[in-house]
Amino acid sequence: MAGLAVIRVGGKGSSLSSSAVYAVANALAHVTIDSSALDRLSSSSSSAAANLKPHHLVSLLPSLPSVQESRASLVVLLAKLLSLNIRTVLPVRIAAALNSGSTQDLGLETLDLTEEEALALEKLKDSSALYGVCALLDHQSAALSTVSDAVAALSCEALKADVAGFNSVDAGDGYAAKEVIGVASDLKVLLNGSKLVGKVETEAVSEIPKIHASLRVQVKLVHAKTREELNSGAKVGKGGSRSARSERTALLALAAALFDLGDYSLRRAKLDLEAVGSESLCLRLVELFGKQCPSGESLRGGLKLVQELAFEEEENYVKFAHAVNVLMELVWKIVTWEAITVFVALEGAELSGKGQGGEVNGEVNAKAGKKSEKKKKAVLGKGTTVMVQLIKDKLQGEGGNAVDSSELLENWVKELLLFLDPKSSEFDGLLNKVKEIVESNETRRLPKLPKGTRDFAKEQMTIRKKAFSIIEDVFERHGATALDTPVFELRDTLMGKYGEDSKLIYDLADQGGELSSLRYDLTVPFARYVAMNGITSFKRYQIAKVYRRDNPSKGRYREFYQCDFDIAGQSEKMGPDFEAVYVLTELLDELNIGDYEVKLNHRKLLDGMLEICGVPPEKFRTICSSIDKLDKQSFEQIKKEMVEEKGLSVETADRIGTFVKERGHPLELLSKLKQEGSEFLENNSSIDALNDLEILFKCLEKSQCIGKVVFDLSLARGLDYYTGVIYEAVFKGGAQVKLCICHLEFLCIHYLYNLCHLTQVACDISLINVMLPCLPRKNCDVAFQKNI
Repeated sequence: MAGLAVIRVGGKGSSLSSSAVYAVANALAHVTIDSSALDRLSSSSSSAAANLKPHHLVSLLPSLPSVQESRASLVVLLAKLLSLNIRTVLPVRIAAALNSGSTQDLGLETLDLTEEEALALEKLKDSSALYGVCALLDHQSAALSTVSDAVAALSCEALKADVAGFNSVDAGDGYAAKEVIGVASDLKVLLNGSKLVGKVETEAVSEIPKIHASLRVQVKLVHAKTREELNSGAKVGKGGSRSARSERTALLALAAALFDLGDYSLRRAKLDLEAVGSESLCLRLVELFGKQCPSGESLRGGLKLVQELAFEEEENYVKFAHAVNVLMELVWKIVTWEAITVFVALEGAELSGKGQGGEVNGEVNAKAGKKSEKKKKAVLGKGTTVMVQLIKDKLQGEGGNAVDSSELLENWVKELLLFLDPKSSEFDGLLNKVKEIVESNETRRLPKLPKGTRDFAKEQMTIRKKAFSIIEDVFERHGATALDTPVFELRDTLMGKYGEDSKLIYDLADQGGELSSLRYDLTVPFARYVAMNGITSFKRYQIAKVYRRDNPSKGRYREFYQCDFDIAGQSEKMGPDFEAVYVLTELLDELNIGDYEVKLNHRKLLDGMLEICGVPPEKFRTICSSIDKLDKQSFEQIKKEMVEEKGLSVETADRIGTFVKERGHPLELLSKLKQEGSEFLENNSSIDALNDLEILFKCLEKSQCIGKVVFDLSLARGLDYYTGVIYEAVFKGGAQVKLCICHLEFLCIHYLYNLCHLTQVACDISLINVMLPCLPRKNCDVAFQKNI
C-alpha cells in the first residue's frame, strides 16, 4: 500500500469525487475514514449495541459483475453510511476490505448488525451500486473526451485530412453550439503549425467537432448528477426510483454519444491502417487489429443491449449501468487502437528503422538523409508533436529481444494498450499532458473573435460591396445625401432614448473628462446633428456600424451595419411616411432577397389600444417591449411576463391578447377598426392614428405597393422615440425568418433637443446575413437582422 494516494471520507465539509471513487475501485488509492466522522458515530450510537443479530453481508452488499464496479459501489456505500446514526464497526469493516487489495475480502463474510443497520444496507444496496458505476463512467468519460481529441488530431495528420472546416465552426453568429466550438478550438491548438493536414475530405474527420462535442455535453450532465448524489446524505426512504429514472436518461444519452465516438474512431483507425507506409508493418498491424480491436458489430451490440435494458419491463438500473460501463470499455479500446494505428502510420517506419527503407507515410525516401528527417520532425502540429514524443519516450527500449519488425510491433501494441489504459499508473501523466497542451501558453490557443462579432473575407466583402451599392443607389435616387457621424457620442446624448434597451448601450471608459458611449443606432446621432446645426430640412442616408451590449442569441450580433434613410423637416401630412415605405419596398425588390411582407402599425394606435385595455400610461413603453416579443414567444409567455413581472391584471392582459391577434389587408382591417361601435373611435389617440393610416394606405394603394403591406396590431417597438408609424419587413420563407426591421416614426426633435418645430421620419435597415441571388451564393454574408 506504500506510495498510494489516500482518499479521506466523512470529514466535515469534505466531498467525494468520481475520480476518488475510480482510484479506490482500481486500487490506485486507499480510503480512510475521517476521525471526526468516527467520533460522531461512536457518540450517536453508544446504545445501539443491543439486539444484535448476525447477518451474511453478501446478501446485503452491492453485487456487480466486475470487481472494479463492486469496489466502487462499496466506496459510495461507505460515504452514505457515514451520514447515518450507526455503529462504527460496519464502516470500518468496509474500509478495511477496500484497503486489503484482495477481491475475496469484498464479501466481508458475516457481521453482527442492528436491525437499523441491516435495513440501511438493504435500502442503500441498489443505489450505491448504481452510483458507484456512475462514478466510474463519470471519471472515464471525462478522460476519454480529452484523450480522444488528441488521438483524432493525430489522425487528421496521418490522413492528410482537410481541417479547414474547424476554422468556420464559429462564425460569431451564435448558431454553433458552445461545445462544438470548444472541440474545434482544441483541435486547432493541437494541429497549430502542422504541414501534414491537407485537402483530403472525409466524413470521419469533418464530423469530429460535432461527435466529440456530443460526448462533452453528456459527460457534463452525468458529472453534475453523479457529483450531487455522491455528496448527498443517505436516502433510506421511498422515492429512489424517480432518481434512478433520471440517471437512466442521462446514461442512455451518454451511451449514444459513446457509440458515435467509437463508430467514428473505428472509421479513422481503418483509414489510418491504409496510411501505414511499410507494407510489412501494415499487414501485421491489420492482423493484430482484426484480432484485438472491437468490431463495429460488437459496438452496435453493446449499444443495443444498453437500450434493451433501459426499457425492460422489470427495471434493473444496476444491470443497465453495468452495460453502459461495458460499452465504455469497448469505446476505450477502439480509441486506443486508433492511437496505435495512427502512431504507426506517422512514425512506424522511422522507429522500426532498419529494413524499412526510410518509408514514411507511404513515400519512399531512400536518399532523403538527415535533411529529410529534420523536415519530417517539423511537419507535425505543435501539440501533436508533443503527443508523439510522449509515445516515443514510452516505447524507447521496449523492443526487448525482438528479432524483426513484426515482433517489435507486437511489443509496441502491448505497451500502448497499457499506456492508454486509464487504470495504468502512468495514464494520469498522459492525461495531464494533453490538458496542458490545450490550455498552456506554450502551445498558444489561436486568437478568436469576441462573441457577437465576425470577420468578413474577400468573398463576403464582394457581396457586401454589391449590396451597399444597390442600397446607396436607391437612397440617392430618392434625393438623399450621405452623412457620417462619430462612432461614439456623449453618453447624455444617448441615454434615455431607448427605453428598456438603454442597458444595451456600450459605455466607454472616461479618458478625458467626457463620458462617452458607442452609438446604439444611427437615428439619435442624426437627430443630434440636425439640432446642433440648426437644420430645418434634410433628407440623408448613412451606412455604418452600430453596437449593442447584448448577449447575442442565434443569428444576432453585437456589431452590425445599419442603413439609415431619414427625412427631417416640415412636409405634407404622411408624405415622408409614404416615401419611406416606398423606398423600403423598392430597395428590397432590387436586392432580390425573396418574397417578403411589410408589417405595419401606428404607435398612437398601439397606445390607444393599451389605454382601452386599462394599462396605466406609465406602463405603456414597458408593455410595448413585451408585445414586441410576440414574433419570438407565444402570447401565453408574454401574458405571464406582463402579469407577473410588470404588474398587469389577468383581465387586462387577456384584453390585449384579443387586439394583438388582429392582422390583415391594410384597407380592410382599417375599415373594421373604424366601423361604428369600435372602441378605437372612442379614443383620441387611436382616432388620430387611424386617420393617418387611411391617408398612408390610400397612397400606397395608388403606388401599387400596398400588396406588400400587412396591417398588424401585434407590431410594437419598445424604444422611447417611436411616436408614429412603425413597420418591419419579414421574409416569407418556410421558417418565417425576420430579415430586417425598419422603423418609421415622427420623431419630435423637441423630445431630444427642444426643437418642437422639426419632425423626422426614419427607415433603418440592419445588414447582417441574407444572400443576394444576383451574386454567387458561396460565402454570401450580406444580411438583415432584427434591429431592436
